Formats: sequence, structure tokens, C-alpha cells
Amino acid sequence: GKVPANSILASAPSDKNLDAWRELGCRTTHCNLEVLQESTLVFLATKPHILPGVLQEIRPAVGPHHVVVSLAAGVTLQTLQRLLPAGTKVLRLMPNLPCVVQAGAMVFARGSSAGDGEATLLKSLLSSCGLCEEVPESYINIHTGLSGSGVAYVYLFAEALAEGAVKMGMPGGLASRIAAQTLLGAAKMMLETGEHPAKLRGDVCTPGGTTIHALHQLEKGALRATVMNAVEAATNRACDMAKD
Repeated sequence: GKVPANSILASAPSDKNLDAWRELGCRTTHCNLEVLQESTLVFLATKPHILPGVLQEIRPAVGPHHVVVSLAAGVTLQTLQRLLPAGTKVLRLMPNLPCVVQAGAMVFARGSSAGDGEATLLKSLLSSCGLCEEVPESYINIHTGLSGSGVAYVYLFAEALAEGAVKMGMPGGLASRIAAQTLLGAAKMMLETGEHPAKLRGDVCTPGGTTIHALHQLEKGALRATVMNAVEAATNRACDMAKD
């Protein structure tokens, strides 16, 4: 809601990808250069292997007044700056799927020519989509392993929670809703209290109670080590993609 829809111009090769933008009231085009001519803040949301061709196409139209934000996974600031005119204000952004429901987790890093003004503008615009933090570029691949891919780990855990309840006799739909609300509430407590998750976990446990018995089973299954390994694997894969 921070930018009027008619102030946004979206470009894509096919109408299929532009229909959603039109439904929101945005203007659309099939010409990338038109976006550069009419906009100062430009988001590049392409597949990584397509981005170099797009950058080559728009390079002649990029000027000192433009701010270019790349969402392409694995494409470094160094590569972006090399393929755009010298001095272009470039930022690299990595969102995650829950941005579509304004509950995302995003990190961004700025290139050598982007200043505080550009960073503040990007953070202000994206704050309505969830948490947005500026980080060193080296953290972006870690963010991919933690949050970009991490959404899928949470869905797997939510599915397992619900299936455990189904096993014990609860209807599946109800179990799924309660599992989702449980995850939402736990996350909200972490954010609003600022407490370490170990402290909050300890608050739930009572001596000899249900929770400590359940946690013992999770520890026997090496849940923590397995999740840490998953974050490491996804981060390493993101690094490999950047090399490719």
C-alpha cells in the first residue's frame, strides 16, 4: 500500500506472467527498456541464467538516477556491477515465499555505489512485506538456507505435527489448523519477547510433564542436528549456484 498500483510498470515476455499485475491495477509492458525509461527504482526478478541477457539489454538505458535491485539467486553484486554501467546504484535482495502474505523474511546487501538513501528506501518499501534487514552480502546464501528454503522445513514439521495428532485420533483438518496456529504463536512470542528460543522452550517444560517427555523423543531423533545439517546443505548449494 505504500506505492499506488498505477505507479508500477511490470515487464515480462508473455501475457500469462502479467495477468496478476493487471489484476492489481499495475501497468504492464513487454519491453524492458520501457520500464527503465519510466522508472527510477527497478526490480530484476528473473531466473539467474536469464539475468545476464536482461542486463545486456537494459544496460544502454541505465543511468545514474536508477536504483537497480536484483532478486536473482546466486548472482553476486560483483557480477551485477560488472554487467551494468560503472557507478550504477545496485542492491541485491533475497526474499522468501511468505512475502506474499506480508509475513516474509528478507535480507539485502548494497553495492559499492548504493548509499544510505537507497538502502533506507528499499527497507521502507519492503517493511510492509515482513521483516527486512540489511546484511553483508556473505549472509545472503545463509539466509537462503535458513529462511528461503527454511519455509519448506517448517511445512514439513507442521505436517508431522498434524499427522501425529491424526494418529492419536484428531481429524486432519483440525489438526492442520492447530499445528499452523501453534507455529504462528511460537514465532510471534520469539519476535515480541526477544527471548532466546531455549528460554521459551524451558518455560513450556514442567518437571515430569508431557513436554519434556516429548522433547526427549525429539532429541533421540537428532532433530536439532538434522535441521542444522539441512540449513548447511541448502547454504552450500546456494554457494555452488553462485559459482555456476
